[in-house]
Amino acid sequence: MSMSAASGTGRAGGRLVVIGGDAAGMSAASQARRLKGPDELEIVAFERGHFSSYSACGIPYWVGGDVTDRDQLIARTPEEHRARDIDLRTRTEVTEIDVAGGRVRARDVDSGAESWTSYDKLVIATGARPIRPALPGVDAPGVHGVQTLDDGQALLDTLAHTRGRRAVVVGAGYIGVEMAEALIKRGYEVTVVNRGREPMSTLDPDMGRMVHEAMEGLGITMVNGTEVTEVLTGDDGRVRAVATEDAEFPADVVVLGIGVRPETALAEAAGLPLGAHGGLLTDRALRVRGHEDIWAGGDCVEVLDLVSGQERHIPLGTHANKHGQVIGTNLGDGYATFPGVVGTAVSKVCDLEIARTGLREKDALRAGLRFVTATIESTSRAGYYPGASSMTVKMLAEQRTGRLLGVQIVGREGAGKRVDVAAVALTAGMTVEQMTALDLGYAPPFSPVWDPVLVAARKATRAVGQQA
Repeated sequence: MSMSAASGTGRAGGRLVVIGGDAAGMSAASQARRLKGPDELEIVAFERGHFSSYSACGIPYWVGGDVTDRDQLIARTPEEHRARDIDLRTRTEVTEIDVAGGRVRARDVDSGAESWTSYDKLVIATGARPIRPALPGVDAPGVHGVQTLDDGQALLDTLAHTRGRRAVVVGAGYIGVEMAEALIKRGYEVTVVNRGREPMSTLDPDMGRMVHEAMEGLGITMVNGTEVTEVLTGDDGRVRAVATEDAEFPADVVVLGIGVRPETALAEAAGLPLGAHGGLLTDRALRVRGHEDIWAGGDCVEVLDLVSGQERHIPLGTHANKHGQVIGTNLGDGYATFPGVVGTAVSKVCDLEIARTGLREKDALRAGLRFVTATIESTSRAGYYPGASSMTVKMLAEQRTGRLLGVQIVGREGAGKRVDVAAVALTAGMTVEQMTALDLGYAPPFSPVWDPVLVAARKATRAVGQQA
């Protein structure tokens, strides 16, 4: 095992080291390279997997067969980054950050060789890791988390070599729901075990119920309100079932869709500041608090929720790419900030579109906000126009002030992206009454005369007035 220290380069901008080769890390590296040439700044990036700059959000669609080629999910290969004078070292895992010494220790995953690399500037973009509960049997062959392209490939390899056709998905968040549909498309008999009252805990339970019904319509067996206690294995050591307190569910493959946590063990060991959710804390320029030469972005950081005013962990590729742009601009001697988020997300189950932005009821209660709710049923197009489909819109508004707090939408084609109107209204701090006057596009193929979001805003305005 070799241990060597790489000295500084002597270049005007010194050496930038990036930990993590996906959205935030490589966006930061690429933006810094656009602003500073190789003679001004050396860039070294470490990635423990085989791939760089890929869409983790697309993995369920690759597993389900909607995306036929893994490489379609890769925005830029390691070779393309290297051609742009970024020294991207794949299959290399950073195992230690020496903040005082300005260096990182990295290990070659295949050979085990270790070495130190010094830095003048450091970007931490280590992402998030799937939650893997400490259950008996959880590490057995056939149990998979799905966070990286390597994870997706490992799952597909298991599916290709497994004779049985029974799958259990543990958890019913975005990944759990999407993976359940993907496995149905693969011809598996799918059971989802979920500890919540309804799937999609990012929605209020009344909206999650519609997702539940859609999943059962696909042939997925939903088991809500229960927790897995053990993963049972057969004589060959492979998974054979998932157990709860009062039942067993046979399984030839298990997918963990419980959610993710920030991957911040390295940062914590280095003494860098973490928030209540375990993510790194940064300023608005995404510089790690208290450290002039260290930045962090992507799924390993906490961000400001513009609605509640609290720090949250929201792991989404949209945020990660924006973080990378901000960090890279600052590293290139420019100036940029990341103001925060409103918590917008969209997904689907078969043809059912699911969207949310802002606060759920329990989020508003946790933030100490008093609120009213309004739920309406409407259609995606004028009711008389062919193809019109129903949708449900739920809106939360602050009591007395009428400030919009959150919107959830569940419906068929044309429902999901309507959440963007609400996301803009939240970012602007609009009231529901102000929203009713929004000049949205209208024609019968696209919307009723009153868009469903505006119908909900009208109802919420009345509810606020009744509380005044």
